[in-house]
Amino acid sequence: MSTFIERAKVTCALGGAIVTLSALPKAVPIVHASGGCAGTLSGTYNLASGYKGSGYCGGTMIPTSNIVENDIVFGGEERLEEQIINTVKIIDADLYFVVTGCQVEIIGDDAVGVTHRYRNDKAIVLAANTPGFLGDSFKGYEAVLSTIAAELVEKKDVKEKKTITILGIVPGQDVFYRGNIREIERLLSQLGIKANTFFGDGETIEKIRNYGDASLTVVLSENYGIETARVFEQIHQIPYITTDLPIGASRTDAFLHKIGERLGIEPAEIEALLAKERKYYYSYIERILDIYTDLDFQRYAIISADTNYAFPLTSFLADDLGWIPHIVVIHDDIDDLRKKEYELKFKQLGSETKPKVVFELQAGQLLNHVRKSWKYNQNDKYFDALSPTFLVGSSLEASVAQKLGAGFLPVVFPITNRAVLDRGYTGYKGGLTLTEDIISALVSDR
Repeated sequence: MSTFIERAKVTCALGGAIVTLSALPKAVPIVHASGGCAGTLSGTYNLASGYKGSGYCGGTMIPTSNIVENDIVFGGEERLEEQIINTVKIIDADLYFVVTGCQVEIIGDDAVGVTHRYRNDKAIVLAANTPGFLGDSFKGYEAVLSTIAAELVEKKDVKEKKTITILGIVPGQDVFYRGNIREIERLLSQLGIKANTFFGDGETIEKIRNYGDASLTVVLSENYGIETARVFEQIHQIPYITTDLPIGASRTDAFLHKIGERLGIEPAEIEALLAKERKYYYSYIERILDIYTDLDFQRYAIISADTNYAFPLTSFLADDLGWIPHIVVIHDDIDDLRKKEYELKFKQLGSETKPKVVFELQAGQLLNHVRKSWKYNQNDKYFDALSPTFLVGSSLEASVAQKLGAGFLPVVFPITNRAVLDRGYTGYKGGLTLTEDIISALVSDR
């Protein structure tokens, strides 16, 4: 029996590869696939990732081999060679990167082998196999960055003690990726830590080539970025750790302690930074306390997100905002072992009430899961309703929030009803921004 994913919150691996390359500085993806793949996938992220834009050479500008039936029958490698030559000739870039679609992988085109013929001092040309059947967009992210880590980043015998490489924040899939990276860099810099990022402000391909100088790789995810981190470990002898995306005071405190301790930073120095950041953070949080208590803004929280955001968002709502975490629906396609490991994380919550955690690929099933989690009113004289509620998810959940009569804020991909520029939700400042957005959603119809 065939199955399909209804209301998917990811694209295929090729989509993840394209959006990753479009976020890299002065990088040009060369798509070896049929004509519709590049434009459709790039357009998906341009529109559904808070209108992020096409980048240096994305959208309808993406060079593509645009293979047709003749290429499928006789092979498309010659067509790819022609496209590489013309792209390098016409488009100025610091990195050219060939990514592949399903059709050319099925017929066996050796895109990686083709690019080896065009690597010289004048142009950096890399390639990765990224067919849709490889997996989802997170797999495309891994394929691109793993190749860069293996073939572009130079080996460094001397490591910088206070330099780390940040992985796990997937551009496009994380609608707020640039703002999130910026706040993490700001916090780490106050401990004297330099953060190597791929998608932060001011990055260049030349800087990325020198990322072999890091002493540690920090993966801000339990599931994504780990393949690339292992490449850094195997080739560049850089160990890695995983940690949660730090949203708000509770998660950021834990994040800075973990990084600081791993790098041998004095606990007193870490505590001094935390004290300064907390003072700033709570000086603004206290401004909403009157309206929060007078209008009773505590809510039952419903979270629909991927594993990068599900626990950090739940922790913020429960431990920082004081809400009641009711149900978390996670839409990642991961194996049973990783599901069990991830579910255990929710026991860390300071909240006495722990949420029900459900893994569900079909986004349209959210309403059913919420209804099953709370019994119907059977005309009981006294009935405790699941109310008031607030739903944090993607734009796909807007109709669910409406049916539940819940407050609503889209935070995870896809987001089509918000325009996102430099906004971010990480760290203390990100926690303030998220609080502001949530309270604004509650009072917007007054």
